[in-house]
Amino acid sequence: MNEGRPGRTAAYLLAPFVLLGLATAVHAEDRPRAVVELFTSQGCNSCPPADELFGELAGRDDLVALAYHVDYWDYLGWKDAFASPENTHRQQAYAEVFGGSVYTPQIVIDGSQHVVGSERANVETAVAAMLQQEALPVGVSISSTSTSLLIRIDESNPVPEGAHVVLVYFQPEQQVKIERGQNAGRVMDYRNIVTSYQTVGMWHGEAMTIEIPKNEMKKKGGRCAVLLQQVDDQGRPGDILGAAQLRGDL
Repeated sequence: MNEGRPGRTAAYLLAPFVLLGLATAVHAEDRPRAVVELFTSQGCNSCPPADELFGELAGRDDLVALAYHVDYWDYLGWKDAFASPENTHRQQAYAEVFGGSVYTPQIVIDGSQHVVGSERANVETAVAAMLQQEALPVGVSISSTSTSLLIRIDESNPVPEGAHVVLVYFQPEQQVKIERGQNAGRVMDYRNIVTSYQTVGMWHGEAMTIEIPKNEMKKKGGRCAVLLQQVDDQGRPGDILGAAQLRGDL
């Protein structure tokens, strides 16, 4: 298990609509203090307690909480409609970094440590430990105009090779009646369901603004968050340096 926020080397991907410029400073007291990523599945019978706990975390203002539904449990008789190969790939990449295998439910905190998502006491202890630290080190903000989404990132000490700016789209809430599989008969309330994500820029320590035209996003819908995340030389996710969440629909 990796702890803390050590540096890792980043890859090269850069979206074509990045605009460099001065960013409005984001004060530390306004920043999320941690990012919680849950990997879960409707077909996993140990996931409902984690989904319930995650719902509580998703309601907090000091966290960015995102739920990635994975597809490798679909063979058990119930296909998770929220699952995608991309979500599974993200979890597999984390597993390679952490030196283990994929499992559900898994919670990853700040891209740097993980815990079994159904073990409430361990999750609460891990999240509390992160919240006792200073806010995420780099200020990130996200806002919406009638025509564009604006992501602003503060100037900060450079990170070797920079970090990815990852835009994550999610649905805030949806109820599902599970009719087959290990959770047959359950009615589940899911929160902050990731529908897709993409790298939209590269940060090298300078203040920057990324403007994304809304016509690029019209098929995404729902809400979005942004993660400033290091990656290693194989493109695998690492420490999260900053994050923000758009309050309200796109």
